[in-house]
Amino acid sequence: MECTVSWTGGAGTRSGMGFVAETGSGHVLAMDGAPDAVHPGNGGQNLAPRPMETVLAGAGGCTAYDVVLILKRGRHDVRGCSVKLTTERAQTDPKVFTRIHMHFTVSGKGIAPAAVQRAIAMSHEKYCSASIMLGKTAQITTGFELLEV
Repeated sequence: MECTVSWTGGAGTRSGMGFVAETGSGHVLAMDGAPDAVHPGNGGQNLAPRPMETVLAGAGGCTAYDVVLILKRGRHDVRGCSVKLTTERAQTDPKVFTRIHMHFTVSGKGIAPAAVQRAIAMSHEKYCSASIMLGKTAQITTGFELLEV
């Protein structure tokens, strides 16, 4: 796996804190710093997600992917899945995530709550590389609601 991240504030402008990531799979992802950066004049323009937001989104995508796949493989009639991630970060640099809560909303027909609970546990204990990696610095908790559709 590879990725090249390039600063978009170069080429004579020397302003802004925008970056573009080009992934090995051929996709492009924009990132930007917060306008209220710690060092005056070095803030972003709020044109894209912050780098740490993309880390969080990656973890959410990774675990949601697992949950859907595990439920489908178990022949459950899953119709939807979303996960809302909320975090706390360290107060000092490096401002790593210290707590992450993932709340899943799974919809489907006739899915037992135990199946959803098992899929989430399997993702976090065995399959989701992103959340397992983040779990080295953050306490990760989960919850879910199941909607019958």
